[in-house]
Order: sequence, then structure tokens, then C-alpha cells
Amino acid sequence: MDQQATDFIVATRSALSQASALAVQYSFSIVGAMLLLLVGWALSVLVRRWAHNGLLQVRGIDETLARFFANFIRYAVLLLVFIAVLGQFGVQTASIIAALGAAGLAIGLALQGTLQNIAAGIMLLVLRPFRVGEYIETGNISGTIQEVGLFATELRTPDGLYRLAPNSTLWNVPITNFSRESTRRFALTIGIGYEDDIDIAQNLMRELAERDPRVLADPPVSTFVSELADSAVVLTMWYWTSAADFWPTSRDMIKAAKLAFDENGISIPFPQVTYNSSAPLITSPPEKAKREKA
Repeated sequence: MDQQATDFIVATRSALSQASALAVQYSFSIVGAMLLLLVGWALSVLVRRWAHNGLLQVRGIDETLARFFANFIRYAVLLLVFIAVLGQFGVQTASIIAALGAAGLAIGLALQGTLQNIAAGIMLLVLRPFRVGEYIETGNISGTIQEVGLFATELRTPDGLYRLAPNSTLWNVPITNFSRESTRRFALTIGIGYEDDIDIAQNLMRELAERDPRVLADPPVSTFVSELADSAVVLTMWYWTSAADFWPTSRDMIKAAKLAFDENGISIPFPQVTYNSSAPLITSPPEKAKREKA
């Protein structure tokens, strides 16, 4: 009994000694990990703010893109801090990094379409083929840009509808931006009768454009015969306006041209076909045979 009691006391003292040693050891690790977390958290906030403000100073960097890269840098710093904290407790960080890499690969494969939209959104924000307030048109999408996000772009159609387009659908197709350039050219095309005076019609069209204050003097207005159609001589006039005046000017110019032509006796013919009644009637052999038989 005395020997067993002695062995129990010795084992208890050994266990308590080891527990106290482990408590002292891990207490320092815990305190160090907490300090590392606090310092890492504060450092990530400072780095995010510095990166955000720095990116905004770069020309062409959008607010959304600056916020995305700033948050990405912050989370990268927090990830490094987390790995360093695990290293305080003796965890093999190499295996953790390998596991995170494998998990990231699996997540990337699962979210391939989403990541494609993110990549397209970043490219759209960097290259800026369109901005908020500009009117664009692609093969299937048209509208005024309301917001450019990392996943999708919000548009408003001309008839007032809301449209959400994934960024990948805008990045992989040609885009026509109707608002990017400050000036635009309008081509007014009108057909007149073959019996009408071409010079008078061209002068009327030119005078209408030159009298309109919204039409730019440079480049100058130009008129020419663009086609000799079946029923009309097609006249075309080119003039330039600001992008904001393009649509109202074009509508007003079409109406004014019609009124001016009516006042000056210039006709705008409709398609017609002329038949010569004196020409012999040509029939196919079967029809001719039937007539002779009758």
C-alpha cells in the first residue's frame, strides 16, 4: 500500500509538473497569438485604407475596382496572420498552405462561371469601354449604364426597363458606345423624283442644316447623290452635331426637309413599277400551247 501511494503521488506530481509546463508554454503562445491577431487586424485595416486611397489616385481606376483590390489585399494580410498564428501552436503551416491551395482550386472549378464574370468585371473596370450614364449597344444588349459591378452590369433600356447583364456577356462581344465621343455625324437620306432638280434639292437640304444652330460648322455640311434607285434619285446629306443634340436634331431635320420639299415642288416618290402596254405578252411554252389549243 505504501508503495502504491508513493507511486500515485509521484505520478500526480509529474502530471501536475507537465501540465504547468504546458500551461506556461501555451500561455505564452496564446498571448502571442492574440497580440499577433490584434496587430494583424490593425495592419490589415491600415493596408486596406492605404491601398484604397492609393488606387484612387491612379487615373482610370474605378471606385468599385479600387475597393475590390483594397479588400483583396486586406484579406491576404489576414490570411498570412492566421497562418502565423497557427505556427505559434506548432502547426505545420506548409500543409495548411497546401490544403488552402487545394480548397481554392476546388472552389474555383465550382464557381467557374462566377469567377469568369469577376475577371470580366475587372477588365471592364480597368479598360473602361463604357462608364455610368453612357448608352451602349452590343449584339443582344442595349441601354444606358447605371452601375458597373464585379459580377454584373446594370442598364436601363430606352423604354425604361431594368436590365442586368453578366459581365462576361459584355466583355466577349463588340461594344458600340454612343456617348463616348463628343460629336456624331448624321446621314439624312431622301429620294426625289427623276424629273426633279437635283441642285435645288441639295441646296434646300444644305440650307436647312446650316441654319440650325445645333449643326456644327466644322466639319462642313456635305450633300451628294448616293444612289440612282429604281423609283428615285437618292440624295444624302452629312452633318455633325454634339452627341447630346444628335437625336433631337435628326428628327427635326427629317421633318423640316419634308416640309421644304413640299413648298418647293420637290417630290418624294414611292416605289412603283411601270408596264409598257404596247409590248407583246410573253408567255411560257405550256401556256402558249394551252391558248393555241383553246
